[in-house]
Amino acid sequence: MRTPSSLLADRWQPSAETVRRAALAALVMSVVIVLTGGAVRLTASGLGCTTWPRCTGESLTPTPQMGIHGVIEFTNRMLTYVLCAAIAWATLAARCHRPWRRSLTRLGWAQFWLVMSNAVIGGITVLTGLNPYIVAVHMVAAMGLVWVALLMWERSKEGDGAPQQLVSQPLVRLSQAMVAVTGLLVLVGTLVTGAGHHPGSSSDNGKPVDRIPVDYDRLVQAHADLVFLSVGLVVATVFVFAAVKAPPAARARVRELLVLLLAQGLLGFVQYFTDAPEVMVGLHMLGAALVWAAALRVPLALRTRAGEPLPAAPAGKTLQVV
Repeated sequence: MRTPSSLLADRWQPSAETVRRAALAALVMSVVIVLTGGAVRLTASGLGCTTWPRCTGESLTPTPQMGIHGVIEFTNRMLTYVLCAAIAWATLAARCHRPWRRSLTRLGWAQFWLVMSNAVIGGITVLTGLNPYIVAVHMVAAMGLVWVALLMWERSKEGDGAPQQLVSQPLVRLSQAMVAVTGLLVLVGTLVTGAGHHPGSSSDNGKPVDRIPVDYDRLVQAHADLVFLSVGLVVATVFVFAAVKAPPAARARVRELLVLLLAQGLLGFVQYFTDAPEVMVGLHMLGAALVWAAALRVPLALRTRAGEPLPAAPAGKTLQVV
């Protein structure tokens, strides 16, 4: 049975470079949506639209009475469609490329379902009055989207052969430990935000937004301790990779991660001692997404996928659409 995607593949066969660019566009949009979501919180527009999926009980779009907060919240919701368009382009490009990259289309669909699930989580945050734990889950899901989008972009530059490690297993485990610590750092950062100065909405209506009932300074200290642990682990990895002559790409990526971590740490300290101004917090959220992506790239540089992509199915055979 013919499908719309198979009909499109008969008429459009994008180049490998087009697939890579489409995957990169999806990755960029996954980072942008983290930044715009932070802007919603930092402008106290989290309840700019009072319900979900509509903006109000009677209107899909914000009303003039809702002011700038309604516009900001609704704009962020609309950017989800731009993100979906970028993911659709990447998925279709992978589907229509010859030979068909099934592994890439699966990653494209994974991004789509992550966006849909995170949209529901975002709706729950509104319906629960910006519950800080749900907001944290919302951020973690966004970082999951960055992970899958990055993987699709990196995979678009490889073949579909079996992965082959370029270094010994202990070095692979070291890079994985570095990713795990970085992920824990981001997770604790979401808790700091949940207990911090920016609840995401004003309390003008007499209903203050709940905060995580943990001492803010203690959470900040735990976050700072993880920063020191992350930097120490990355510095050690830099020296280990240099000593064993790890692949040049891996050494370059771990150095990039170190620079981003140091910049992010400096930004965090300035943010804390200046009482968390909105612009600094927004830059810190962007930095978190970039640090997370940089950490994920290091293990991917320690292996290669030799061989050509999987061949297309013979003529007359039906391909499974994923």
